[in-house]
Amino acid sequence: MAFEGSCHCGEVTFRVDADAPRQAVRCNCSHCRRKGFLLTFAPAGQFHLLTGEEHLREYRFHSRKIRHRFCTICGVQPCADGTAPDGAETVMINLNCVPDIDPATLDIRDVDGASL
Repeated sequence: MAFEGSCHCGEVTFRVDADAPRQAVRCNCSHCRRKGFLLTFAPAGQFHLLTGEEHLREYRFHSRKIRHRFCTICGVQPCADGTAPDGAETVMINLNCVPDIDPATLDIRDVDGASL
């Protein structure tokens, strides 16, 4: 079963061809902490940007390996993409951008990204 999400203004929409996750990652790196992300990861082939490519800009920092993508209209970052440690193209989905997922019901796993 797929799940869908969007940025705040709705110009950027996406679908992930996978079951909605029950777990999320909360990273304490400077970027994730400031934005309050709850993340899940999916193979790039399961992620489909439905609308709004023209409204997305990217931001890269630190190792510049992850392409953080945010909406230029509302500023919300629904996703990012990059390469997983095993070399697989991966998309990180901000679960706070998925209206059908209640963040309070997720099993949160904390990751110490600040030490990397």
